[in-house]
Amino acid sequence: MPTVVASAQGPRGSLRLTLRDDDALELRVNGVFVMDTLETSSEEALADASLAAAESVGSVLIGGLGLGYTLRSVLADPRVEHVVAVEIEGPLIEWLRTGVVPHGPGLVDDERVRVVHGDVAQVVAGSADSAYDVVLLDTDNGPGNLVHASNQRLYQPGFLSDVHRVLSPGGTVTVWSSHRSLDLGKALGEVFENTGEIECPVVLQKRRETYWLYTGTRAAQYQP
Repeated sequence: MPTVVASAQGPRGSLRLTLRDDDALELRVNGVFVMDTLETSSEEALADASLAAAESVGSVLIGGLGLGYTLRSVLADPRVEHVVAVEIEGPLIEWLRTGVVPHGPGLVDDERVRVVHGDVAQVVAGSADSAYDVVLLDTDNGPGNLVHASNQRLYQPGFLSDVHRVLSPGGTVTVWSSHRSLDLGKALGEVFENTGEIECPVVLQKRRETYWLYTGTRAAQYQP
């Protein structure tokens, strides 16, 4: 029987972190499974795909902190100099910072990391042009399986155009999705010069699933 490790109620609903019988921590938001600490390969691939494709990776923006696995992969790259990690759920930041998530303090206390409690859309809107070399977005379960309906805007051309603006020439964006989304691929194609789709097979509590990554690159020589 899973044990509740931490829970919180906020303006966007409930968060619950449980310890399962297989010793994995599991995060649910409003009762919907978000992620666990056993199958983290797609969160790590989210970072790796962009870091490998970008011309420079000195400055990285992460939208959605989760349980920290994307951040951990970013920090493992010695080329990374500065990371802004944006998380809208305050309790989740606190669980990482205080060690409720055991590996959390070592990540958020890294001198290269600045954790921002807020909406990634607002952070992007307030960022300077070409501020980041890499943008990683894992803000929900994807456009076809939303936990919060308001997050739909994060998968549409308006917001993605703002992401394009804050990327440096040759910079990359990668978006995580629990389901294949042709609409997301199309939206990225309306904004970015080069796009792609990456299939990520995973085993989730003995079930075979497929997660998806959608990528875009700002051309090195961009003409507005």
